Amino acid sequence: MSLYELIISRRSIRQFKPEPVSREILERLVSAARLAPSASNLQPLEFIVVDEAELRKQFFPCLKWAGYIAPEGNPKQGHEPVAYIVVLVNLQVRDKGYERDVGAAVENMILTVWEEGIGSCWLLSVERDKVQEMLKIPMNYKIDSVLALGYPDEKPVVEDIEGSLKYWKDKQECLHVPKRKLEDIIHFNVF
Repeated sequence: MSLYELIISRRSIRQFKPEPVSREILERLVSAARLAPSASNLQPLEFIVVDEAELRKQFFPCLKWAGYIAPEGNPKQGHEPVAYIVVLVNLQVRDKGYERDVGAAVENMILTVWEEGIGSCWLLSVERDKVQEMLKIPMNYKIDSVLALGYPDEKPVVEDIEGSLKYWKDKQECLHVPKRKLEDIIHFNVF
């Protein structure tokens, strides 16, 4: 599969199979993240991989899923992620303007893991205080986001936007994700 095909086939996954993701793959993801572009090459990001079963059970309630269709969009019991990567910002290295670093690093992880046939969901709604304490994260680190991971147990589909951009589930529990049409967003040379 070409990189472009990989990109256009990727969707956020919120229902996972209970199959573990190997540590080798998890390490590759963090390596892909560390090699992403970083403003001024400051590299303020660090990562905590959560893959231990008991810790994952404690971690899961600290996340909020699929706001448009909650709770139907939440992972069902037995379909929770099998690993998480917590994206941290070392505030002593950079305390503002790190969002682009995060975006580049997380997208590298998302595409790397999708190439392995593993799904992901990038989560910003995190109970940061609870996670900070649970994972013993020093106070000079900010939790930016969490990448949930696992082998997909759903196949979301893309729809052209016909009004609302809110994603939705049909009667067969298939997730439909509206996306803007190319001709609605591309401008050559002038607006």
